Amino acid sequence: MSVHTTQLANGLTIVTETIKHLESVALGVWVKSGSRNESDNEHGVAHMLEHMAFKGTKSRTAREIVEQVENVGGDVNAATSMETTAYFARLLKEDVALGVDILHDILTGSTIDENELKREKHVVLQEIGASKDSPEDLIYDHYQSAAFHQQALGRSIMGTPQSVSSFQPENLRHYLDNHYHGPNMVLSCAGAMEHEALLKLAVDKFGDFSPLPTEEAPTASYVGTELLDNRELMEAQIMLGFEGRAYHARDFYASQLLATILGGGMSSRLFQEVREVRGLCYSVYAFHWGFSDTGTFGIHAATGADDVAELVPVIIEELKRAAQSITLEETDRARAQIRAHLLMSNESPSARSAQNARQLMLFGRLITNDELMERLNAISPERIRDLAERLFFQSTPTIAAVGPINAAPNQAQLIELLKRG
Repeated sequence: MSVHTTQLANGLTIVTETIKHLESVALGVWVKSGSRNESDNEHGVAHMLEHMAFKGTKSRTAREIVEQVENVGGDVNAATSMETTAYFARLLKEDVALGVDILHDILTGSTIDENELKREKHVVLQEIGASKDSPEDLIYDHYQSAAFHQQALGRSIMGTPQSVSSFQPENLRHYLDNHYHGPNMVLSCAGAMEHEALLKLAVDKFGDFSPLPTEEAPTASYVGTELLDNRELMEAQIMLGFEGRAYHARDFYASQLLATILGGGMSSRLFQEVREVRGLCYSVYAFHWGFSDTGTFGIHAATGADDVAELVPVIIEELKRAAQSITLEETDRARAQIRAHLLMSNESPSARSAQNARQLMLFGRLITNDELMERLNAISPERIRDLAERLFFQSTPTIAAVGPINAAPNQAQLIELLKRG
């Protein structure tokens, strides 16, 4: 396996990871622009643009786009996140030229037809409605809104019914013209493809993007508030959170280890105490989300109305214990879990293509698994305990909840629970 990168004159980067024993390639274009890059009157436009990319170009109808890919047994899709938008395809190695051409076509030739937009707005409105009917999805929007209150990073990626209904073709074209620039984009391929061959295919196609740098998204900062949504449901969804660390921050990898130790698997502290010992819920886990300039550390659990009052204090006690007693054995187990995840993901060309693109956008270079493990191996239990102390007891907490949550604490009560007795 070998990885090569080339930057075109317009700033767009091409990266290829050649995996010769495969018969296929995972190919995609990643744009360093997502929902947090939207202005207030653009809420949801990045996601809508991703949808509309497949609704017809100057040379292909919407049906022709998918038929040409599926005629050769491939698939094509896209995804929008808070900081990136990705357009990707999986194809057999002999069909890479088709994939490059279609990706270029949907990114540069999309007609953004008014009638198609009207239909697709209806589809997205149904998507928004479905998310609001699913407490398991809604809780994440509530949590993000509470953690990054009144900021683009705290808004739902899909937008609101009001914002989506207001979109006109010129809104999408304006966002496309402002954010889809060469220095902001990576064409990434992993699989049965040599770099020079991909470069030859891509250089004529992707050289037409603007070479101008793209304006950075407004700086975000963790705030920490509450969002309590009392509803008549069978189960209460509860999320607690604290200020996390950005990708470039010193404690980013320590935060990943702490999340794994607390709630990264069935052997984790929260799973063992909250589910196995107390039987308070079916699922409980911890996570750490890093962004380019901030982050958030959270805990999610779902439980019945009768157990809500006991659940949060038990979680808080585990956080207090973590700041005092994380061991080398737990740290080594967390390192092993992260290492296994990294190596297992390497077996997927789609995951490798995405990882290479993300690293180039975030760090400007590729980071090997060995380098990642060196960083993780340098972190001691003492450092993780110190981080836990700062995260949980020197940060404003966030609480979000939806369902039968009369017994859930509000933010002020959560702050009291977090005080040392």
